[in-house]
Amino acid sequence: MNRLPERPGEFSAFAWSVLSAAVDRAAETLARTEHAPAEEVRRGLRHVLELLVRARVESTEFTLAFGAGVPRSHVDALRSEFLNGLEHGPGDDNGGGNGRPRIATAELVGILTAMERISGRFGFGRRSDFVERLASPRALEAVIEVAHDMRSPLASILFLVDAIQRGQSGPVSPVQERQLGLIYGAALGLNSMASDVIDAVRGHRLVDGLPVPFSISETISNVCAVVRPIGEEKGLPIHIVLPQADSRVGYPSAVNRVLVNLTTNALRYTEEGSVSVGCSEMADDVVEFWVVDTGRGIPDNVLAMLYDGFRPGSVGMRFSSAGLGLAICRSLLEAMGSTLQVQTAMDKGTRFSFQVKLPLA
Repeated sequence: MNRLPERPGEFSAFAWSVLSAAVDRAAETLARTEHAPAEEVRRGLRHVLELLVRARVESTEFTLAFGAGVPRSHVDALRSEFLNGLEHGPGDDNGGGNGRPRIATAELVGILTAMERISGRFGFGRRSDFVERLASPRALEAVIEVAHDMRSPLASILFLVDAIQRGQSGPVSPVQERQLGLIYGAALGLNSMASDVIDAVRGHRLVDGLPVPFSISETISNVCAVVRPIGEEKGLPIHIVLPQADSRVGYPSAVNRVLVNLTTNALRYTEEGSVSVGCSEMADDVVEFWVVDTGRGIPDNVLAMLYDGFRPGSVGMRFSSAGLGLAICRSLLEAMGSTLQVQTAMDKGTRFSFQVKLPLA
């Protein structure tokens, strides 16, 4: 069974081609991260695709029973590569904007919903000992599992809202545009919270292994793509400053995570003006990343507590009320041999920055 199933009638040709390509890309990623034989992983992903076909035509109960035991990582990897393929796949003349074909919103929702079903995320597929684990020394593992389960469907919501905002499902009225912006902001906040919980425990893995070549401009552009709807909703422009030497060697996932956290919160605490994110060259192999806002600034009493980690009951403080966001930034930067610097002035704004050694690629 080395071949993918034939395209069923419930899937458009475009969606099926993206899913098929996603199987190969997800297999490569999982084989590398899980240190498993590539063909074994590919066989598991083909099984997930077969279940996905069944989930589109069978009842929820049948799908959940049939999909029992499917590795959550397999479904997550397939979803991620599928959404990435929809966004960056090859273009032709089969659809609207940007020369790329489009997927109907109803079909996209159906595929993402089916993925949730076969991974048991609708509540029927939970292991029977989950509640017991919450009251045991394995409680942290259970909390991480919940946070992981929250993040995947929220990522799907973010993608769908962004696609609708771009007009891929037809014209959007100003009222709908505002409503979609509110939905996006709420989903992004929840997604960031889930990511914070996971990264507070497992964030060090972003700096594991050998550094890799990456593009600073691509990293910053990806950060801005994530937070752009927040800026648009609040009418705040996001300015970008890029260095002359773009290709560097380092840990792009960790840099991205820190910048997303800093930029999201800069937008959240700025009502007028703008937010800027950029990178400056300090030396041949040292750069400084920074995020500057024109917000209300950080009071001295809050500034003294920024690095305290969990802060139950805090009020009006930047980052999450638990203090996870900045604690994660600090942890990731320490792993890269850097520290987070902050300059702030009341009613004038705040500048977060960090210098990191990134040799030229």
